[in-house]
Amino acid sequence: MAFIQYEKLFSRKWFMAYSFIILGAFIMAAGFVLFITPHKIVPGGVYGIAIVLHHLFGFPVGLTALCFDIPLTIIGVKVLGPRFGIKTVLGFVFTAFWVDFLTYLYGEQPLIPDDVLLSSLFGGVMIGAGLGLIFKSKATSGGSDIVAMIISKYTGWPMGQLMIAVDSAIVLVGFIGFQDWKVPLYSLITIYVTGRVIDLILQGVSYDKSIFIVSKKPEMIREKIINDLNRGGTIFKAQGMYSKDDKEVIYTVLNRREVEIIQDYIHQVDPKAFLVVSNANEILGEGFKSLRDKVSDD
Repeated sequence: MAFIQYEKLFSRKWFMAYSFIILGAFIMAAGFVLFITPHKIVPGGVYGIAIVLHHLFGFPVGLTALCFDIPLTIIGVKVLGPRFGIKTVLGFVFTAFWVDFLTYLYGEQPLIPDDVLLSSLFGGVMIGAGLGLIFKSKATSGGSDIVAMIISKYTGWPMGQLMIAVDSAIVLVGFIGFQDWKVPLYSLITIYVTGRVIDLILQGVSYDKSIFIVSKKPEMIREKIINDLNRGGTIFKAQGMYSKDDKEVIYTVLNRREVEIIQDYIHQVDPKAFLVVSNANEILGEGFKSLRDKVSDD
């Protein structure tokens, strides 16, 4: 169970965490005010509901979302335990404040009046960037996430699927409220872009590849990786599923240029070798970013 995490008061990590919350809340709020709310896009979560209620009844978006976040967080603490600390509370309070404050300053006209698709894309980018910064501070977004957590506790269903289901239900509410098929379609684009940007913020951009190599010439390939590419790796003892022959599997992480080099070399020494190359979103350890630096940055 994930419980509250504390930083030492006024330490560098403490300042970083709360700076991420304030900045993330502002960026996310700007995404709503400039791109999402004026076009009636419903990107899931409590802000999706708040946007529907705003356009139907004139309720302020930030205050309406806050009225959902507060009781949901209280219920979440009672049902799930102390998972939601002051950082989560500050996250949704600052977001609500910035949304209504920016709306007051800027108004309710979209930044791009005639292009809903572009607005849904850029709105998703800004919401994802803001949420990513809040998540980096070890806070949560609250809201519909808590609903998914509670359902997961009593049903045992996977959290990821439940969050998709909850957001989809909120998008459906937007379609019912506005009676427009464009609403769920643009909303799904925003939800997808938001998720991708959150991953980008949390994991960073990486051009590294992880590669598995099964070859009859493992020693030659090992020498190439160590001496020419100056990389390390791991060798596993394995057995062929069909032949039941003993094999050695090389696992290593290389950048894109090095992958091309090793593929060309393997083609020369063992054209029948078996390779699996996949994207490595985040590499931590010797030769790459250290786990200590990763934790310090977070």
